[in-house]
Amino acid sequence: MVKPAHMEKLCYFLGVGALVSVPVFKTFTHMPPYTGILLGLGLLWIVSELINPEKDEILRKHYTVAGALSRVDVPSVLFFLGILLAVGALQSMQLLRQLAQLLDTTFGDQRIIITLIGLLSAIVDNVPLVAASMGMYDPVSFPTDSLIWEYLAYCAGTGGSILIIGSAAGVAVMGMEKVNFMWYVKKISLLALLGYLAGALAYLVQRSFL
Repeated sequence: MVKPAHMEKLCYFLGVGALVSVPVFKTFTHMPPYTGILLGLGLLWIVSELINPEKDEILRKHYTVAGALSRVDVPSVLFFLGILLAVGALQSMQLLRQLAQLLDTTFGDQRIIITLIGLLSAIVDNVPLVAASMGMYDPVSFPTDSLIWEYLAYCAGTGGSILIIGSAAGVAVMGMEKVNFMWYVKKISLLALLGYLAGALAYLVQRSFL
């Protein structure tokens, strides 16, 4: 029988090892990193279920993945997982690449495109927007230190504050503090929009001098 302390250490090191091995999984399989995370979760789930199978189910539940998931917001986790799977499907069909080419042809300036993506994040959560943007632009052509990724991080991260429904945190505040949507639009949205545009302008000016 595995002692509880040993069970905790085993699950801890197995979980950390699975996370650390995600870059290795990505390098050798060329699959999205979240698939490696799901593989690690599956392995951890199997091991946690096989530990001390003779013990009572109620006692074993504390050390299983199923028991851990019962204490988290599973619908939100499944929501983000569904987004990643949907974006992965669109990327596999080359639709995101075609969308990027269409936007480049229409606007001709990626700074304008990213600014509009930030404004769109006030309506659509920034997670699908960023995931879609990562599928639209090739990391080989646009390295990690290029303007498009830095500017996207700012725009998608702050643009959602223009409307309270643009971020998961805003939706949570609506439920916890009973903040009214129209009150937020009248009192906060204009200030948030001005702050967003001012920050975008400050970044682009700073970038032009670097």
